[in-house]
Amino acid sequence: MEQVSKHLNMAVSAMTVSAFLKALNENDFDGAGEFMDENVRFEGVLGSVEGREEYLSQMAKMKLHYDVKQLLYDEDNVSVLYEIDMGGKPVLTSGWYEVREGKITHIRAIFDPRPVL
Repeated sequence: MEQVSKHLNMAVSAMTVSAFLKALNENDFDGAGEFMDENVRFEGVLGSVEGREEYLSQMAKMKLHYDVKQLLYDEDNVSVLYEIDMGGKPVLTSGWYEVREGKITHIRAIFDPRPVL
């Protein structure tokens, strides 16, 4: 039974991140917030943000589009390789999402910022 529970947690983590990115692509920031813990932390190359409201406020300003290339996951972690359209420039990015109890609690994004500087 423990193995079944672990597989269900993996599936929930992957579906949570997929639904979150879909909502962001649709500029549905309220919908995206449903998949985030209120104290979510974001760490990126160009800065960090703490809290769901602050993160979503920043995302609403940027209105990025995520073109998912690969999604890998285990029980509480989802790794996504995607291209993000940043001002008309595709930037290959790796995102690492930590998911606890169906909510994203921590996001880390790594990319080469030179195309957008």
